[in-house]
This record gives sequence, C-alpha cells and structure tokens, in this order.
Amino acid sequence: MFFLVAALLLLGMALGAVAHLPLSFTVLAAAGIAAWLGAFALRERLARRS
Repeated sequence: MFFLVAALLLLGMALGAVAHLPLSFTVLAAAGIAAWLGAFALRERLARRS
C-alpha cells in the first residue's frame, strides 16, 4: 500500500511539472522516453532468444 501511495505521489508531481513546461519540450521528452523503453524491450527480447 505504501508503494502505491508513493507511486501516485510521484506521478502527481511529474504531471504537475509537465503542466508548466512548453508543449514541444514535453513531446520531445516523451519521445525520448519511448525510444529508451523500446530499445530496452528490444534488447531484452533479443537476450531471451539466445
């Protein structure tokens, strides 16, 4: 339960920060995070095959 409360608190803080940033920066940061997660998923998938 503590983990859930902490996660929701951090999410609220992150969304609050995003509301004050320019839209172009927010989109660029989201694209960077998506690329990072995609690269990680691809690396993990290839590691499981070998």
